Amino acid sequence: MDTTNGSLNRKLRMALVGGGQGAFIGRVHATAAVMDNRAALVAGALSSDPKKAKASAPSYDIPDDRAYGSYRELVDGEAALPADKRIDFVSIATPNHTHFEVAKAALEKGFNVVCDKPMTFDYAQALELQKLVEKSGVVFAVSHNYTGNPLVRQARQMILSGELGEINAIRSNYIQGWLRTRLETEGQKQSAWRTDPSKSGAAGSFGDIGTHAYNLARYMTGLLPERVSCHLKIFEQGRKLDDYGHAVIQFENGALGTVTASQISHGRENDLFIEIDGTKGALQWRQENPNYMTFRQNGKPHQIYFRDPNAPFANAAHASSCRIPAGHPEGYLEAFANVYRSAFDAMAQRAAGEKFETRDTVFPNVYDGVEGMYFIQQCVASSGQNGEWLPLKCDAARR
Repeated sequence: MDTTNGSLNRKLRMALVGGGQGAFIGRVHATAAVMDNRAALVAGALSSDPKKAKASAPSYDIPDDRAYGSYRELVDGEAALPADKRIDFVSIATPNHTHFEVAKAALEKGFNVVCDKPMTFDYAQALELQKLVEKSGVVFAVSHNYTGNPLVRQARQMILSGELGEINAIRSNYIQGWLRTRLETEGQKQSAWRTDPSKSGAAGSFGDIGTHAYNLARYMTGLLPERVSCHLKIFEQGRKLDDYGHAVIQFENGALGTVTASQISHGRENDLFIEIDGTKGALQWRQENPNYMTFRQNGKPHQIYFRDPNAPFANAAHASSCRIPAGHPEGYLEAFANVYRSAFDAMAQRAAGEKFETRDTVFPNVYDGVEGMYFIQQCVASSGQNGEWLPLKCDAARR
């Protein structure tokens, strides 16, 4: 038996919703969740098409009797099993418009949840889901996976401990180019639902990747937003949701931030990068080169922080997020797994009948998910009013 789950002397049992044939993010969830041998994928409802769901199960080694035709069959079937057999958590890897209904069904059966971002279809659903999580007492994580990068966590601890001084400015960007043409008209699955308002929600690029850029800024700095002015744009004629956008954020401490999201920039892949300016120093981190971070101070040589759990400069958040020595790259999947690993600590505590933290967590939680949905709502509304400044305080999500 695996004994790494604290006082829980077993692996956590996972169910996956979504991730069937032709999907992308479901396989990522399944890989990340089992990376540290603290969980096992034992059940799934891998597609909204029951036949496809069943046909997809063998590629995940899910046995026939736990390959369900729908998420409702899954939660009902698993809840009926003995406590030592049923799942501990459900991972939701489906299009945005289904997140709420799947999460609600899992919560009502008492299962922990790891939900892909953005958390829900709209802000109203997010608020309702928050209430359900609080009522159920489960562990709820949102897969803003970039927060799991060791150097992101290094930066967060440096900033919160005051090493950069007071934060004055944040520039957070996520730049892609894959939707430069109307790929959604060619039957490409990933583009089809992301550009469909009935499945994606009120925003396109800003809901898909702009939320990552915003979450990263909030996670690394801890600054609380005050208000936002946003301009969203559809550059590909005939598309129904934004493929480019730019938001300016005023924070409560007086800092200014910008979030830029593009899916129409030629040659760009997954270029999430952030720059943070403080009164004592500034730093820069780039997702496509995640094992290095630049720290700058006027009049001094630029410092390059590199991923190394044994380096004297590595703080506790950095070191505990690494699995291998320096020089061996860790990246997307490992960061994703770190979100799971942090959530597993809380799940193990809950399963053992112990108290666990619900708000001030290392992993993004339901409150972060609520804030992300409020960000989308306010950006869309501001853009619809020609960039009008709108409130961005999200009292429901305040920690």
